[in-house]
Amino acid sequence: MATQYVMQRDTSGWRTQVWTSFILAVVASGGGVLQLPSQELDRAFLAIGFFFCLFASFAAAKTVRDNRDGRVDTNGWIITVWVSFAAAVCLTAWGLWRMNIGDWQKGYVVVSWLFLISSTFTLAKMIRDRYEADLMTRSNEPAPETRPA
Repeated sequence: MATQYVMQRDTSGWRTQVWTSFILAVVASGGGVLQLPSQELDRAFLAIGFFFCLFASFAAAKTVRDNRDGRVDTNGWIITVWVSFAAAVCLTAWGLWRMNIGDWQKGYVVVSWLFLISSTFTLAKMIRDRYEADLMTRSNEPAPETRPA
């Protein structure tokens, strides 16, 4: 029996909220990194960690969605994606933990970092949902009539 999916499009309010949350998370994370009273090398490490987490989150979301109905990616790719995501989170957490800054500053950075990861997964899902809804709509449309030459 084939799996059936219900196509429900997101509202414009939801799309606006998701994009706003993602942009706010990027701005809050970037601003937090730039304003940290720390050494430039620490801020650079944290910025790289945030980018690594951002891209690893998009890759993990895409891999999970691609393999939703059955395995389409190789084991090597799936392992690479999850090891990269775990490494991004663990290394960024380690770098943040060892930074010589106040607890409230670490708290701000942790919250903005987790907000960034969470909003990245939500944005990836929303974009993929829209793409799949568009595919379903196109596949249900009748083919254009062709006239004999």
